[in-house]
Amino acid sequence: MTGRLFVFGLGFSGLEIARAAMAAGWPVAGCVTTAEKAALLRRGGIDTVAFGEAAEKAGAATHLLVSIPPGDSGDPALAACERLRPAWVGYLSTTGVYGDRGGGWVDETDTPQPGQARSRNRLAAEQGWQAWGARQGVPVHIFRLPAIYGPGRSALDQVCEGRAQRIDKPGQVFSRIHVADLAQTVLASMAHGGLGTIFNVTDDDPAPQADVIALACELLGVPPPSLVPYDEAAQRMSAMARSFYAENRRVRNDRIKRELGVVLKYPSYREGLRAIREKE
Repeated sequence: MTGRLFVFGLGFSGLEIARAAMAAGWPVAGCVTTAEKAALLRRGGIDTVAFGEAAEKAGAATHLLVSIPPGDSGDPALAACERLRPAWVGYLSTTGVYGDRGGGWVDETDTPQPGQARSRNRLAAEQGWQAWGARQGVPVHIFRLPAIYGPGRSALDQVCEGRAQRIDKPGQVFSRIHVADLAQTVLASMAHGGLGTIFNVTDDDPAPQADVIALACELLGVPPPSLVPYDEAAQRMSAMARSFYAENRRVRNDRIKRELGVVLKYPSYREGLRAIREKE
């Protein structure tokens, strides 16, 4: 089954999902922040408007995907959709809503405990969309995402650009997902339909960032940077970077496999980085 998809926010993830949907035969439109960005994407074949013109385009869609981060005042896309009644809504959230779990595992049944302001905003946006869905009788599917990587945005790029660090914080791991696996999961949900559900969209292997950088260096044939103790590295980190290291959790992905039949193309960063390197 196909319909018409509208994407609020054609950034790294939204654009990948839009292109995957188009390849599967879906008519796709979307919005970005400015008319200049919209014109650029239109030249690339995607029916794109600036955010201020999104409501009319979105009204013609059967499926809405929201990939816009909320602010302290809420999710701007939610207000734009107040009167709409599509068949399906997907909201890209964050696994940050689970907060710090001391390296323990979480799944969709765990109660969110967001510690960062941006994660609290995401949880509020999730709840706003769920309440909207209940009012409109529309299933709202929440996709909780970890770090997203792919071509042009991976540890390989960090190494090539001289930004890579290997930080030693024993026990610290991060979950991640290749953007192509994110796209296939969202499309599987669009095809599956069903009641509104929360999905963790992660790969199978939470791992230290230092290990990811080491593999990127190996694939590029360069020596890895030396490990730097976290306490030393933190003195030079931005507040945003320190906030990521302040939380430690492993995220389960069983539900996307069980309910959507997802088979990950890149079950760990190893397959993902090697595939990116081979294409480059």
